[in-house]
Amino acid sequence: MARKDITMTDAEILEFLRGGSHLQVATIEKTGWPHVAPMWFVVHNDKAVFRSFTKSQKIVNLARDARLTVLLEDGDRYAELRGAMIKGKGTLVTDRDYVLEIYGELAAKYPMVGDDPVRLEGDALEAAFGRFAEKNTAVIVEPEDIISWDHRKIGGGY
Repeated sequence: MARKDITMTDAEILEFLRGGSHLQVATIEKTGWPHVAPMWFVVHNDKAVFRSFTKSQKIVNLARDARLTVLLEDGDRYAELRGAMIKGKGTLVTDRDYVLEIYGELAAKYPMVGDDPVRLEGDALEAAFGRFAEKNTAVIVEPEDIISWDHRKIGGGY
C-alpha cells in the first residue's frame, strides 16, 4: 500500500507560515559554509519576511549571494510533525518606511515592546523602532521550490 501524500497545499503552507513562530534561515557564508539563524518573521503579501541589522552576517551573506533556505517546523510526536522548507532568493529591502512597516507587523506578532505583542502605528511605531529602521534590512523570501510535510495527514500511522 502506498504511503498517503503528506504534502501541504499552497493554502495550507500559507496558513502554516502565518501561524509559525521561528523561521530557521540558512544563508551561504563567504567560505561556502551555511550560516543558520532563527528569526522572527511575518507573512507580508503572502511571503515570509524578516528583518535584521544591515551589518549582520545573514544580510552580508545575502548581499553577496541571494540564495537562502528557510525552514518552519512544528510538532513533538511523529504523527504531529509539520514543516515547510522554502528554497529561494532573499530580496533585500532597505527602504526605511518598508522596514518600519515590518517592525510594526513583528511587534503585533511578538512581544517586542513589553510582555505582549502590541499593534503600533504612526507616532508610536516611530517612537519604538524609528531609530532602528535605517540600520536594518528587510528580507523578502522569494520561493523557488517548497518542500512540505504534514504527518497529521497520515492519521497516526506510517
